[in-house]
Amino acid sequence: MNNLKQLIIDKIKKEGPVSFETFMDMALYHPESGYYSSPGTSVGKEGDFYTSPHLHAIFGAMIGRQFMEMWESMGKPGSFYAVEIGAGHGYLCKDILDYLQKCSDMPDLTDFQRAFRYVIVEPYTHFEQKQKEILKEHIESPPPNIIENRKLNEIRWINSLNELDNITGCIFSNELLDAFPVHLIEMKDTLEEVYVNVDGDGFFEENSDLSSEALSQYLSSFSISLDYGFRTEINLRIRDWLQDVSSVLKHGFIFTIDYGYTASEYYNDDRTSGTLLCYHQHLYNEDPYKNIGEQDITAHVNFSSVKTWGEELGFKTLGYCPQGTYLISSGIDEVITELYADSPDYLSEVSKIKGLIMPQGMGESHNVLVQYRGDRSPHLRGLSMRNLKSSL
Repeated sequence: MNNLKQLIIDKIKKEGPVSFETFMDMALYHPESGYYSSPGTSVGKEGDFYTSPHLHAIFGAMIGRQFMEMWESMGKPGSFYAVEIGAGHGYLCKDILDYLQKCSDMPDLTDFQRAFRYVIVEPYTHFEQKQKEILKEHIESPPPNIIENRKLNEIRWINSLNELDNITGCIFSNELLDAFPVHLIEMKDTLEEVYVNVDGDGFFEENSDLSSEALSQYLSSFSISLDYGFRTEINLRIRDWLQDVSSVLKHGFIFTIDYGYTASEYYNDDRTSGTLLCYHQHLYNEDPYKNIGEQDITAHVNFSSVKTWGEELGFKTLGYCPQGTYLISSGIDEVITELYADSPDYLSEVSKIKGLIMPQGMGESHNVLVQYRGDRSPHLRGLSMRNLKSSL
């Protein structure tokens, strides 16, 4: 029996059954042995799952272009913070900075570089070490021109968002919210919550009263009606996260990429068992009670909740669309030509890029949500083709 499993068993024996949210929190984030807090966790080909930056570097190039467009739409402020939460090994940061060094012919690039600040929010030392290894060239070898005695590609690491204050720019994430611990609920004669109990050296589930009135309020606020036997997830941590973002972002954008649905899609009859999945060595399973601390546990995002709770905090919803549509509308064809037109591996590069935009890949499974706080009315190119914000 691994150490984390024993710790959870001991907690339940001492305190009684725990909500699934508590179990998931310990399995993923226990300070010593949780999946993400453990030094042994790896993302990418050598890990348990991969994300868009692992498919192709052009994903980061498109994000870099997006930052420039956001900066311009904000009136070209003197500082623009690009704050990444959930940076993994740092590949997305590397691809963004690589591209912003290459596109020297873009208008206003020097002014943008003068304003640009890259910040990684990373609470775990082992991930920060991996990021610094991937980003070694950007940390140790500044480009030829120095602006105001500052590296063009300077990167700052912080442990939490509360180390920032009144920033302008963009707080962004790629596959972050799906890893927040969720409550499991099940509709019986009344709404019940799933708890985790212990039987010997194993776990079993049992239903009981809701641990928080916020769970039933959540269903009411999104007009969700569940039939008998319907089992699903509720992610309340997103609201807390948005409050943290709101407390530091004075003017700018929340840019969220993740897999998920609108509330009406999430809680319909096609998903009566919910969306909870586990990933271990690039294989998925539906058993969160095995490989504890050694597998990822994830649930899809209810983007309607991100929109609603963001608007309650003063963020306008600019747009929502599939990742593929967003990248095409943003001009990914132009960047392919810019970066690879003369490459002998052009067809190979295009083949890899298709995984980012095609419906069979991440083009439809992943969605983009852009929210904005400020007194302007930004119109972003990536949201111009198929803006589905009215469906949220």
